[in-house]
Amino acid sequence: MTAFLIKLHDRDNIAIARDDIASGASLGINGLVASTAIPRGHKVSIAAVAEGEAIYKYGQVIGFASIDIAPGQHVHTHNVALKSFDRDYDFGSAARPTDFVPQEQRATFQGFVRADGRVGTRNYIGILSTVNCSATVVNQIAAAFSRPEDMAAFPHVDGVVAFPHATGCGIEAGGEGHRNLQRVMAGFARHPNFAGVLMVGLGCEVNQVAGVLADMGLEQSDTLYAMTIQDTGGTRQTVAEGIARVKAMLPAAEKARRQTVPASHLTLALQCGGSDGYSGISANPALGAAADLLVRHGGSAILSETPEIYGAEHLLIARAQSREVGEKLIERIKWWEDYTARNGGNMNNNPSPGNKAGGLTTILEKALGAAAKGGTTNLVDVYKYAEPITAKGFVFMDSPGYDSASVTGQVASGANIVCFTTGRGSVFGFKPSPSLKLATNTPLYNRMTEDMDINCGRVIDGEVTIAQMGQEIFDRILAVASGERTKSEELGMGGNEFTPWQIGATM
Repeated sequence: MTAFLIKLHDRDNIAIARDDIASGASLGINGLVASTAIPRGHKVSIAAVAEGEAIYKYGQVIGFASIDIAPGQHVHTHNVALKSFDRDYDFGSAARPTDFVPQEQRATFQGFVRADGRVGTRNYIGILSTVNCSATVVNQIAAAFSRPEDMAAFPHVDGVVAFPHATGCGIEAGGEGHRNLQRVMAGFARHPNFAGVLMVGLGCEVNQVAGVLADMGLEQSDTLYAMTIQDTGGTRQTVAEGIARVKAMLPAAEKARRQTVPASHLTLALQCGGSDGYSGISANPALGAAADLLVRHGGSAILSETPEIYGAEHLLIARAQSREVGEKLIERIKWWEDYTARNGGNMNNNPSPGNKAGGLTTILEKALGAAAKGGTTNLVDVYKYAEPITAKGFVFMDSPGYDSASVTGQVASGANIVCFTTGRGSVFGFKPSPSLKLATNTPLYNRMTEDMDINCGRVIDGEVTIAQMGQEIFDRILAVASGERTKSEELGMGGNEFTPWQIGATM
């Protein structure tokens, strides 16, 4: 780091502006001056790069010069292009034994222990809609418990939350989209952050209530009740019956109390959105350091958003604990290449306009930064969307890059807490799992302080190291898991982000 630039690897021929740099200003490296203005978070060349030569960041290729680039020039979309190049899949070459913390020294938090031994970080009643046709009904049931006075007798219940969505019918029965939705329904029905769940369908849809129960091995009980509008007698009667069912669940939910449990009961969803040129330098690697700590303490961390690790998958494959695990990730990458092709898209349809404004130029650059959220421990398994996470340690779950759809799958897989990094600004929350938002830079944190939980911009400012920031994030994860409210919870967010991933034709 200099007063002006951040260089990340000896191989790099670019550096990142710590702040806005005026044209003609000294760059503080080898007597170089900026030949044009360089916005904060953007890249500047620190060596001559001939047309067609690779541009390196993090010591990795992020693109190729589309024209000759002189030292001191702004490096971005106007002079960088993508082209194919060989990347080795070196299975397991970076896998190392994990340095687990001894059992007696492992961190703890205050969680809700359910009857089957699962541990929640929150204590909600959930109302699931199996199809869009029951969305109004589940919303009206939840609305009956929306006022403070409605829940005054249940201070240990975090709330009653509805989960409507836009699918459930007009899809191929048994197809990929239907299987995804069934796994989401089952994952939420079993989620430890719920003390009870009510599932409501219409009755004639593809995603049948009875089918979800039977196919996913769910059984109705005092804490899981399912019904359909058609069989219950219509909208009014279903709303009334739903309210009665929730009222019956609330006394048992109220009896739940937090107790001391090991951090191994935490499953952390790793997310980023509204990324910028600092994401891969501050918040993402700091979150990766926190994920490493959680793994060392026996917990699990889920990296997702397959299109946004595209181009960095070789780094994850190198950390795979077995060739089988690495091959599972390759299979998902190939599936996405086919999926985007048959839908008239491509895997390079990224970064977004906001990402580019923040300094990200190519999907390779974005992916390398995004993958940093996964830390450094071994990749122990790879899962399809919303599959239950059964392995302890660092895992990958296939999902779109669309944040709400990705987190829906992670929570369905078992994530009971979420960390979301952002460089441009995010107002994300996700009930029933509390969501911490990590700012990549101090100006963002100061501008949106009511939304940002942690300022990782202190890494850029030179105040803390990645390791120190990771420890701070880990400590906050434990505090939030124990009941400390996040900024999104204080603002009432998290009830509208439920977005099951839709695959296939809508018919």
